[in-house]
Amino acid sequence: MGTDYKSVRLTTEAYETLERRKRDDETFSEAVERLAAERPISDLAGVFSTEDVESIREARQEAYEDYTSRQAERFEE
Repeated sequence: MGTDYKSVRLTTEAYETLERRKRDDETFSEAVERLAAERPISDLAGVFSTEDVESIREARQEAYEDYTSRQAERFEE
């Protein structure tokens, strides 16, 4: 028996977000399965101090900016 498929409609923004989160070696279906299985950030409520949270936010923002710069350079080539 083969694999069954379903169609899903996404906004352009949602599709682009998924495309960014998808690893090079996985299909979109695999990416959705991996991301859906991740623990929600709300599970970490109360674990970090306010300072920890701010440090994490800053690090994530810097990493995202680096990532988007690399992606922009890739598409400019």
